[in-house]
Amino acid sequence: MFFRKKDAIFVTDSENQFIKCMNKRFIFHHWIWICSIAVFLILFCCGLWIYRIIWAPNFFSEKPVYVYIDEHKDWDQLCRELEDSAACLHIASFRQLASWMNYAGHLKTGRYRVDPKMSNLDLVRRLRSGHQEAVRLTFIGVRSREELARRMDEELMLSGDELLRMMNDSAWCDSMGFNKQTIVAMFIPNTYEVYWNVSPERFMARMKREYKAFWNDARRQKAQAAGLTPIEVSVLASIIEEESAAVDEYPVIAGLYLNRLKAGIPLQADPTVKFAVGDFSLRRVLDKHLEVDSPYNTYKYAGLPPGPIRIPSIQALDAVLNYTKHRYLYMCAKEDFSGRHNFAVTLAEHNRNAARYRSELNRRKIF
Repeated sequence: MFFRKKDAIFVTDSENQFIKCMNKRFIFHHWIWICSIAVFLILFCCGLWIYRIIWAPNFFSEKPVYVYIDEHKDWDQLCRELEDSAACLHIASFRQLASWMNYAGHLKTGRYRVDPKMSNLDLVRRLRSGHQEAVRLTFIGVRSREELARRMDEELMLSGDELLRMMNDSAWCDSMGFNKQTIVAMFIPNTYEVYWNVSPERFMARMKREYKAFWNDARRQKAQAAGLTPIEVSVLASIIEEESAAVDEYPVIAGLYLNRLKAGIPLQADPTVKFAVGDFSLRRVLDKHLEVDSPYNTYKYAGLPPGPIRIPSIQALDAVLNYTKHRYLYMCAKEDFSGRHNFAVTLAEHNRNAARYRSELNRRKIF
C-alpha cells in the first residue's frame, strides 16, 4: 500500500522486492529472446554457408562441358579449368568440399562431364568415383599405322608412340594373329565408345574383339567362297577404296581383281604403286614409278601385296565379300575425271579407253 507525505510516494519493502524480481525476470526473458535470435541467425548463416558449399548450384556453363584429367594434371590446374571452362561461381567452396571429402589429393584420370547448375557435391562425387563419360571414337580414311597412332594420340589419353611401338613389334602382332604388314586389318572403321583414359593394351584388346565380332560366320563363309582369308579381303578392299571415288563401283572392281587373281594376271593397281613410292598425291603414274622394287608394286609382283595399303572401310570390305560376277579384266579411269572407270573384257578395248584417258591427261598438262 502507498502512503502520502508531502506529495511523496513510498514503497514498502515487499513491494520493492516484487518490482526487483519482475525486473530481473524481464531482463532474463529479454536476454533469452536475444540469445535465441542470435542462435537462430548463427544457425541460419551456418546452414546457408553449408548449403552453398554442398548443395547449391555452382557451375553455370550454358551447356555440359568436359574436363580431362591425365596423370600430369594437378589439383590447382583442375580448379583453374573448372573456373574457365565450367563457369564455376565459387571455386573456394568447391575446394572446401573437396578437402572435406578427401578428394583434392586423389585425382582420378578420365573425361568428366560438368552439367549446368551442378552442385559441388555432385561433381566431387563424380570425380571421386571415377564416373567418367565415354568418348565416341571414329576413325575413317586412315592410311597408315603412323596416322592411326597420331589420331588416337589426339583423341585419347594414351600415347600414340606406345601404340606405334606395339604395331611395330613382330611378337606382339603375332600374338594378335597378324604381322607388322597386316596389323592395320585388325581395325574396323566405325564409331566406338571408349573411355578417354583407356590404356594402349585395353584399346588394342577392344579393337581385336570388334574385329572378331565383324568377322562373323556369314562373312567368313563369303570370304572362303571368294577364295580369300579375312586378311586378304582387307588387303583387296584397301586397294579398291584407293582406286575409286564411286562406292557403287566397289563390287565391280572387286570382281575384276578376283578375275585377275584367278587367271594369274598381276593386279597392276596404280594405288599399290603410289603406296610403294610413298606418295598418294601422284596424279599420273609414270614408267619410273612402275620400276620401283617393292612387294607392294603389283605391276612387278603378281598376287596381293603383303598387307593393306590403308585401313579399308566396311563398305569396301563388304564389296569384296559381295563382289559382282562378270568377265571384266581391265579398267581405266574415265577421261572426264569423275573418279569413275571404264571397264573392259579385252585388252584391245582397254587400250582404247586408256588412250582417251592419256590424251586428256596430256591436254590438261598433267605429266
